[in-house]
Amino acid sequence: MKIVAIEEHFLSPDVRASWAASSAGQDDSGSLHLGEMETRLEELSEARISRMDESGVDMQVLSLTSPGLHNLEPAEGVSLARRTNDLIAATVAGRPDRFDGFATIPASAPGEAAAELERCVRELGMKGGMLFGRTQDKNLDHLDFLPIFETAAHLRVPLFIHPQTPSRAVREAYYSGFSPEVDLAFATFGLGWHYDCGIQFLRLALAGVFDRFPDLQIILGHWGEVVLFYTERLKAFSRIAKLERSVVDTMRENLYVTPSGMFSQSNFHHAVEIVGVDRVLFSADYPYQYRPGGGPKHFIEQLPIGQDEKEKIAHGNWDRLTHAIRR
Repeated sequence: MKIVAIEEHFLSPDVRASWAASSAGQDDSGSLHLGEMETRLEELSEARISRMDESGVDMQVLSLTSPGLHNLEPAEGVSLARRTNDLIAATVAGRPDRFDGFATIPASAPGEAAAELERCVRELGMKGGMLFGRTQDKNLDHLDFLPIFETAAHLRVPLFIHPQTPSRAVREAYYSGFSPEVDLAFATFGLGWHYDCGIQFLRLALAGVFDRFPDLQIILGHWGEVVLFYTERLKAFSRIAKLERSVVDTMRENLYVTPSGMFSQSNFHHAVEIVGVDRVLFSADYPYQYRPGGGPKHFIEQLPIGQDEKEKIAHGNWDRLTHAIRR
């Protein structure tokens, strides 16, 4: 059974240097990328492939790690996005049997970002784009970003919305008051990342972005970034917002979810109940959730579902989604 993992990260020295030099709203989550994690993020070679083999993962869809280029100044972001995407393309060309790619999107320059997404899809063969929630102080539903969503919908490529650390004001209000280490963990992988990301998806729905672009497909990791667990509330919310479709219907027609290395059968069953097995993809969140022992393969093999459904999650749903891309 072929396993395609679609939320698998890297970090180039080029991007790391730009983060370090930038004062444009960078957060301190870079401390999560140090030591052994730094080495694994930068590896785009046989060392990465050997861990894929050990995990049972046949292909990784590579993407720049959080917070991407969202907080860089526009000109720098555009230039760095092109270099980063060319690096992804070169890596894929070297091992097309093991790697694929999501486009790095310079969201602070939306028009150029849309053009870069199109270049990546049509010239470099990428399978979608990676977003990181808000860009500086603008949420994803801001009108500035419509060209990105319009381009993705036209090309029929998915956009993965990955968590980013909440804004400084939100962190201070909700995720502070403990030690620096606990504050950071609370605001990131502990909870803050996931609420922040789920809110971005809901804002797109409430702003009518999916009504405007019905072919737009979004991917959320971590079993839907919290929002799948509030469907009853969201049904009532949808009536108040007077949407053409309810948020829950939008989830079932415009959303795919992945585990992001959270190999929980209870979360899997809940996701299937809400969006259906045809909208569950697979991701291991390498290198952050990597552990020796073949966890990704074991998780899929041990799911209490039929072999056909396992194949869908392992690669079939991804194959179907990306087969629809307009080159």
